Amino acid sequence: MGSLRLTVCTGLLAAAVSAAVAPAALAADGGSVSVTPASPAPGDDITLRVSGCTGEQGTAVSSAFVADARLTGARGSLTGETRVRSALTPGSYTVKVSCAGSVRTGTITVTEAGGAGRPEESLEPPAGTASPIAPVPAGGGGAAHFATVATSGSGPDTVQAVTGLALAGIAAVAVGLRARRSSGPR
Repeated sequence: MGSLRLTVCTGLLAAAVSAAVAPAALAADGGSVSVTPASPAPGDDITLRVSGCTGEQGTAVSSAFVADARLTGARGSLTGETRVRSALTPGSYTVKVSCAGSVRTGTITVTEAGGAGRPEESLEPPAGTASPIAPVPAGGGGAAHFATVATSGSGPDTVQAVTGLALAGIAAVAVGLRARRSSGPR
């Protein structure tokens, strides 16, 4: 009888997990764009995260950026990096994200360097030193592709996770029924 309880508990657990995961997937369908740090200063490197994109690549464009951010990753979650222009005036700037034939528009708020809640540090090179203000085409040969592939989002997506849990629940039920049959009446 212990196997039957285990089987029922496993099935209920699988159902509860799949019910808890489904609303998160529906909420992500609308998509969102986040920037880290949330309020960068001129010269800061930033990371953009886009959810809800059906493609595996995209682009984020803004006049605040030194260069367009190439977004890559698994379906539904893209990431990319760029830098805020160092000579930029603090304020709000439009960001357009293109992925899988759709365009999302948002804003990025650029704050003053050393502003409220930010550590005092100089992101500018010392006066008189040369510094690139745009991407430098330095080659990369055959390794250039690997530099743009995001490895952080390479795990299973929500649908794959739910499918795995469902299959695990079915396997647990099968094992429980097999154990019950093999023990026979006592």
